[in-house]
Amino acid sequence: MRPDQHARTMLPVPDRPAPGLTTYDAKDPDTSFPPIEPLLPPEGAPNVLIVLLDDVGFGASSAFGGPCRTPNAERLAAGGLRYNRFHTTALCAPTRAAMLSGRNHHSVGMGSITETATSAPGNSSLKPNTKAPLALTLRLNGYSTAQFGKCHEVPVWQSSPLGPFDAWPTGGGGFETFYGFIGGENNQWDPALYDGTTPVEPPATPEEGYHLTEDLADRAIGWIRTQKALMPDKPFFAYLAPGATHAPHHVPKEWADRYAGEFDDGWDALRERSLARQKELGVVPAEAELTRRHEEIPAWDAMPDELKPVLARQMEVYAGFLEHTDHHVGRVIDAIDDLGILDDTLIFYIIGDNGASAEGTINGAFNEMANFNGMAALETPEFLRSKLDELGSPSSYNHYAVGWAHAMDTPFQWTKQVASHWGGTRNGTIVHWPRGIAEKGGLRTQFTHCIDVAPTVLEAAGLPEPTMVNGVLQSPMEGTSMLYSFASADEPERHDLQYFEMFGNRGVYFKGWSAVTKHRTPWILVGDTIAFDDDVWELYDGSADYSQAHDLSAEHPDRLHLLQRLWLIEATKHGALPLDDRGAERLNPTLAGRPTLVHGRSQQFFAGMGRLSENSVLNVKNTSFSVTAEVEVPASGADGVVIAQGGRFGGWSVYVKDGRARFVYNVLGIQEFAVTADRPVPPGTHQVRMEFAYDGGGLAKGGDVTLFYDGEAVGDGRVGATQPMIFSADETTDVGYESGTPVSPDYTPRTSRFTGKIRWVRIDLGDDDHDHYIDPDERLRIAMARQ
Repeated sequence: MRPDQHARTMLPVPDRPAPGLTTYDAKDPDTSFPPIEPLLPPEGAPNVLIVLLDDVGFGASSAFGGPCRTPNAERLAAGGLRYNRFHTTALCAPTRAAMLSGRNHHSVGMGSITETATSAPGNSSLKPNTKAPLALTLRLNGYSTAQFGKCHEVPVWQSSPLGPFDAWPTGGGGFETFYGFIGGENNQWDPALYDGTTPVEPPATPEEGYHLTEDLADRAIGWIRTQKALMPDKPFFAYLAPGATHAPHHVPKEWADRYAGEFDDGWDALRERSLARQKELGVVPAEAELTRRHEEIPAWDAMPDELKPVLARQMEVYAGFLEHTDHHVGRVIDAIDDLGILDDTLIFYIIGDNGASAEGTINGAFNEMANFNGMAALETPEFLRSKLDELGSPSSYNHYAVGWAHAMDTPFQWTKQVASHWGGTRNGTIVHWPRGIAEKGGLRTQFTHCIDVAPTVLEAAGLPEPTMVNGVLQSPMEGTSMLYSFASADEPERHDLQYFEMFGNRGVYFKGWSAVTKHRTPWILVGDTIAFDDDVWELYDGSADYSQAHDLSAEHPDRLHLLQRLWLIEATKHGALPLDDRGAERLNPTLAGRPTLVHGRSQQFFAGMGRLSENSVLNVKNTSFSVTAEVEVPASGADGVVIAQGGRFGGWSVYVKDGRARFVYNVLGIQEFAVTADRPVPPGTHQVRMEFAYDGGGLAKGGDVTLFYDGEAVGDGRVGATQPMIFSADETTDVGYESGTPVSPDYTPRTSRFTGKIRWVRIDLGDDDHDHYIDPDERLRIAMARQ
């Protein structure tokens, strides 16, 4: 093997021309230059595929004893290794930022979600340039790099179509190709997509069979094939991060129907069955115990009988969603196999970026926007029963109940967001690399963490950690390569100290023992929390108690105190302090110390602007506002959207239908209020205006609507209710058309384009008396529920 001549600790690799004779005439026989060779990693560097699923608990997939059939995960496990003590951060954006950098989540500024960022370095959502991402390191060493799917690591003030793009995958993220979405969740049937940094529309509609997971798999397969066709000697790094199985749980009906009747006996019985399967598979020790169900989580028998068919269907839909996701991951694996490169591809199949999501309320939801807006009471048991057959369909925006999330984390305590306990942080992980792993179907029990992935990839590729990237001195990676464990199940674990923290839930692992304290419950987001020093700590011996079933704090107070001190040291070292469980301050950009994109009480837009997130547009909720547009109408008249915000599950739109201006306010897809002008907009240049006079007196009130042409009233009406908190987690504001799902059934995205000319559109907020001020805790609840 030829020795590597590149100085790879400094990236980009410096150009170092070889000294030698320079002739005067190129025809001189002594003229000689070495051939130009493309930069490649060291010989033997593998292709790398990381698959990271979303919101899948340890006890969900069949590969780890769960009820959701994942044959492709099982296939990879049979040819590789299962890791049953792999850990995440308990939340999506922090896990992703940590995994892609090899550093702890606070070290890269992602202590929580981007929507609650502060100016504290550990919670700023800004990755320091001293911590280059893995993809950039690989690209600068000669890898081809691509990401497909979810990216929730972009600071909210940088998430508009104008960037800046430093934190976007193809900006500073190191990926040459990106196809996916920016944010915490997306409609699987009608997603808001980006190709690089350019907004694009899905290639088909739900009626034509479109689903986001299939689209992402298609893109990944196409890119891998193209890469190997054009650059067969160059390895690739592909990162596939589907939005599945994050809510909304969207899946074709036939996949959900495969599980008909399998969950009729409820979540408590399911936990018992799952633990038995886990022991049979050997993915948990034979002596592992089922942890208790805490009183915050209702028993299945305590749920109303009339609701149980809906609850059972929620789980059927989720199970179908996970199996459907695994199927499309399998298609990507098949494509790699068909190219004859599976043996030379290092695959990480990480089944969840955190524990299962308990953000769906005690009863679950048909449209989770109802809960986000504090209007879950609209989804009565009768309403939910009427929607049972629509769960998972394009008309739903559904989530399952807390009890199912707890069951998906079997055998552990708690769920996503609870970084203290394994239910929030332990995720089944499979590593497959035939050329680098001799044992097939092995189990690895060494403690591992998502920050270990990046150093593992570098060691497998024969690449050093860079000490300098783009002229900036780099801090060392904080993870530990897992490569030592590939060859031996008995090799002592090397990652034996790890802290955890999320929203005040915190814990530390050290040489088999863990000390933990839960500070807050994920689905109880409103109300006072206790002081950090009053939190009750628990102590567990992992060598004898795999599932954290027996608290030994009373028996070993000295050991508990040692671990508490270790947590404090690690938290200080990595930027987790100060602990921050504030509500109002973190949701107010000025008080939190982060920038905001929108200022003042007036905002102007121009035709063609679109994909503007709610953070990019003035907040028109719980206040009076007006929309004014200067338009040119041809002699034949005009139709189409002037401006629209939100979509099918909540929003508003000013548009022209049959030549007449029209305003529609859609409340959660349940109520629609429409006001239409009494005559068409005349040909020529005119100002079309909508004024909404909010009733006041609280949140979600209605108001009077008046439509104007050039200052003359042409129509009026009432909006009976409004949405107080959020229109959508993924729908946007568009000018001159509407992307995603339509606010009104009067048009479709394909027929929504305005047929006249829009010179400008302006939103102005009214000067209300603010007696409808939103409680700060409510704002926090909404932000947390969206991640």
